[in-house]
Amino acid sequence: MKPLSHYRWTICALVFFATTINYLDRAVISLLKSTLGKEFSWSESDYANIVIVFQLCYAIGMMGAGRLIDKLGTKLGYALATTLWSVAAVGHALVSSTVGFMFARGFLGITEAGNFPAAIKSTAEWFPKKERALATGIFNSGANVGAILAPLTVPFIAAQWGWKWAFIITGMIGFIWLIFWQLLYNHPSKHEKVDATELAYIQSDEPVSEKGVQTDETNYTWSSLLKFPQTWAFALGKFLTDPIWWFYLFWLPDFLKKEYGLSDTGVALPVALAYTIATFGSVLGGWLPLYLVKSGKQILYARRISMLIYACCAIPVVTAQWLGAQNMWLAVFIIGFAMAAHQAWSANIFTTVSDMFPAKATASVTGIGGMFGALGGILVSKSAGLLFDHYKSLGHVQTGYFIMFIVCGLAYIIAWFCMQWLTRKARVI
Repeated sequence: MKPLSHYRWTICALVFFATTINYLDRAVISLLKSTLGKEFSWSESDYANIVIVFQLCYAIGMMGAGRLIDKLGTKLGYALATTLWSVAAVGHALVSSTVGFMFARGFLGITEAGNFPAAIKSTAEWFPKKERALATGIFNSGANVGAILAPLTVPFIAAQWGWKWAFIITGMIGFIWLIFWQLLYNHPSKHEKVDATELAYIQSDEPVSEKGVQTDETNYTWSSLLKFPQTWAFALGKFLTDPIWWFYLFWLPDFLKKEYGLSDTGVALPVALAYTIATFGSVLGGWLPLYLVKSGKQILYARRISMLIYACCAIPVVTAQWLGAQNMWLAVFIIGFAMAAHQAWSANIFTTVSDMFPAKATASVTGIGGMFGALGGILVSKSAGLLFDHYKSLGHVQTGYFIMFIVCGLAYIIAWFCMQWLTRKARVI
């Protein structure tokens, strides 16, 4: 038998780097919060409102990004999204007011929304179901790598050349990626690097046909997709858990500065360490269900048990501030462990879409879930800003963070039970 080629992992690497750039661009502002806050006189609520504009536009972008990518195809759709969000990232350097930052963040949010629908569609096209969680875990770890690179570069670029260059340099990286995407990507059935053996392996899954979700020629619309409980299970899971990652992304550097008195450059190593720990969670999150499948378990059972384990692993973050009161690195480790649990969860909740829906609908369903996740992020960001301003006025800003860590710890287990309930009579996750 002819050996299996492995070009699909080259595609996985491309998607990994796109996700890395996507998160690098969106993380810049959190690391420059102190600098920009002084220059533009931001309150905690001002910063929260800027974050909310990004999330609101991200949600709006998700409404159309999935449908657009399903229509344009993965290659053109991904290229268009990356071009636009790179322009938006560089555009921050032209801003000279708080309102200007809101416009810049809004443009970045609506364009960055294309990344995950395109990434999930790429994975559905290039990997059989049993490998999708692993592939998703690998490319999703790009979110961590982007967030690691940001604190290791952004504060130092800003200190050396000014905050505007931090946005320009990071934003330009997306244009480099576009060159490789155009040269290396095509659909597997049309790609000269994919032999017949690998193509047969990629297309080895049985067609999905259960509870009305079928791999036929149906053109899936939002209205038709919203009739499936599977869609609502994914959307609610994203609504409850995506905001937790947004919170870590936009508020972790601020927490470390306020709790331990760190400078802009001083947060580089602890933030990078937290995201490094999270990277392991992303890859492990994809490996565990694959291991269970190889051990004889059904794919959906393996996914469900894996997600329950990851939901439980997020709970200890409620103790981070208390146990880390005298030891910053212990707090960073606990938070990093919770972030790893999130990434492991994320690798699998994304994969539930391609488990339950045909490839031609995956970007649309991912877009619906991403929109709900962004709406949940808006709710959490607004609540966090008001909470921190309230306790700051009382001289107890740490209490606000303690409350938020409780929310972060319990969100996943609540989401898991909700998802199981919604799919109890349909195709269970």
